[in-house]
Amino acid sequence: MTTVKEREAIASEFAEKMNEDELLNCMRCGFCLPHCPTYIESGLKESYSPRGRIALMKAVTDGLIEPDEDVERSLSLCLGCRACEPVCPSGVKYGHLLEEARDIIHQNKDHSFPVKTIRKAVFSGLFPHQERMQNMTSLLGFYQRSGLQYIARKTGVLSMLPDHLATMEKVLPKVPTKSEMKKRPTDLPSIGPVLKKVAFFSGCLMDTMFLETNKATLKLLQLAGCEIVIPKSQACCGALHGHSGEKEGAKRLAKRNIEAFEADEVDYIITNAGGCGAFLIDYDHLLQDEPTWHERAIAFTNKLKDISEILVDLRFHEKTRLKLPAQTVTFQDSCHLRNVMNTSIAPRILLQAIEGIDFREMKDADRCCGSAGIYNIVESEMSMKILDTKMAHTKSTQADIVVTANPGCLLQMQLGIEREKMGDCTKAVHIADLLVEAAAL
Repeated sequence: MTTVKEREAIASEFAEKMNEDELLNCMRCGFCLPHCPTYIESGLKESYSPRGRIALMKAVTDGLIEPDEDVERSLSLCLGCRACEPVCPSGVKYGHLLEEARDIIHQNKDHSFPVKTIRKAVFSGLFPHQERMQNMTSLLGFYQRSGLQYIARKTGVLSMLPDHLATMEKVLPKVPTKSEMKKRPTDLPSIGPVLKKVAFFSGCLMDTMFLETNKATLKLLQLAGCEIVIPKSQACCGALHGHSGEKEGAKRLAKRNIEAFEADEVDYIITNAGGCGAFLIDYDHLLQDEPTWHERAIAFTNKLKDISEILVDLRFHEKTRLKLPAQTVTFQDSCHLRNVMNTSIAPRILLQAIEGIDFREMKDADRCCGSAGIYNIVESEMSMKILDTKMAHTKSTQADIVVTANPGCLLQMQLGIEREKMGDCTKAVHIADLLVEAAAL
């Protein structure tokens, strides 16, 4: 519960920092409503819609209401999927407003000691340091390989966890060893004539827990005719910080990444995680108040491309025979890849180019799956409601494979498959892994 002093500080910073023009851009037309998962799953509760949340932000900014627990709850429950933005006739940058509001609230709250400790450990102690990410992932690998996982499952220890977390433990990927993580190369030649020189954003979770998907991505880039550099000094993209009210931490990581990728002259900077790509492409907004860094951020963001986009641009699917055994495939959009990076056609072009598959479009494939970073942990009830709807649509496709392009979405879809007991007939995969498999046949 916030104190009077905290509410006063929050209200003062809302008035000082919130973008008044952006708040006024919202015409209250309601075009965003049918695209907002929390509005739909809450039973059409206005304060859980983008329009309603903007109204609350504006009211706090104007001093009409206090930034009380109800306001904070409304903003906390937002997935940040930004599905409202492409359908907004006024072009309101809702995601920017949301992150600014969350940052103001969290920076002016006196969190309890346990919360402070956890936030410091995660945002300052873990994600900015890739070696620590490797160490943490190595512990998970030890748990999986040592027999501890077998014992935990057999003894029923996992039943002490909330149902969705116990199920999530079952769908975690088999993680590599620390030595395998450290062996990842820093540059790779093209296979065949060099068409482009690219830098690869390897990410933190992608380069540890999902290392095999990163390897698949690099292989695809080589096959497409790319010479690849992987800057050693790059860091976490900062998305978790930016979405969780840790704006200054996000800025520090952004500057590290801009510096890291400026070192090499490349045509493009390639990402394979929708969530990372969307935050990276917003670096120019994040650093807009620092002129020198803002210019450098623009140069950085102008080079960003998702793996699917560059593969299509280089006509990889036309030059490489892609083939798989007969099966039905559907695609679940990464919200941030679609809504922020404006990438939705390229993945479908690539999937439909694979011989042997029957591609079936999923109903509301562009609607959030409920993962949203750590949302499925901190807001599990709403997350599972959204996932239940997503799985109903998945079932209707009768797909053997659900393809996505973001690690959080991948785990969430695997979680849904496990919850629905569909594991014998359906699996979820990252598009890079499927394409590498198809190219090898």
